[in-house]
Amino acid sequence: MKRVKFVFPVFVLIFMLLGASIFAVNPDKELEGKRIAFLITEGFHDGETMFPLGFLQNKGAVITVIGIEPGVYKAYNSDVTAVVEKSVTDVSIADFDALVIPGGESPANLREHSSVVDFVREFIQTNKPVASICHGPQVVIATGIVEGRTLTAVDAIEDEITEAGAIFVDRDVMIDGNLITSRTPPDLAPFSIAIMQALN
Repeated sequence: MKRVKFVFPVFVLIFMLLGASIFAVNPDKELEGKRIAFLITEGFHDGETMFPLGFLQNKGAVITVIGIEPGVYKAYNSDVTAVVEKSVTDVSIADFDALVIPGGESPANLREHSSVVDFVREFIQTNKPVASICHGPQVVIATGIVEGRTLTAVDAIEDEITEAGAIFVDRDVMIDGNLITSRTPPDLAPFSIAIMQALN
C-alpha cells in the first residue's frame, strides 16, 4: 500500500505519540478498501493534517493527498512538508469515499481556485463524508451551498460561517448530514473518530 511521505521534526513526532491512544480504539483494519482524499496546499496545519491521516491510514484506508498542483508544500506552523500527489483536476470524485480538509493557511489559498471549489461542491453534493477542521470550513463555505447547515470551526471564522447562511456552534465535532466539522487541534481525536464512523 502506498504511504504518504512527510518529514517529521521531533516535536511533531511527540505530538503524534501523545495522540496515539486513539489509534487503539479498534485495532482492526475496519477501513480496509476505503479511499480518502486529503485536500491541502501551501500553509497547511501539520497536526490537523497528519493526525487524522495517520489515524485513518492505521485503520486501513488508502490516502491520496490532492491539491491545486502536485508538488512539495510546507506547513505554516512548522518545517513539516507534504507531497501533494495529484491536482483536483486529475482525479474524479468517484475515486474517493471521503474528503478531508485540514486547516491552517491552506484553506484560504485553496478557496481562491475555482477548480478546487467546484470539486468540493460536487463532493458535498454526492453525500459522501466531507470533513473539515479549524479553517478548513472556509473551503466548504466557498462552495455557496451551506445555507441552513450547521458547522463548527475555529471561532475566528464564525462570522464567515454565519454570513454564508449557516449556523455556527461551538463544539468539538458537529455532524450535519455528510458534513463533519471540528474546531482546533484539541478536537483531533473526536474529529478522526467521526470520520471513521461515517465510513462504516
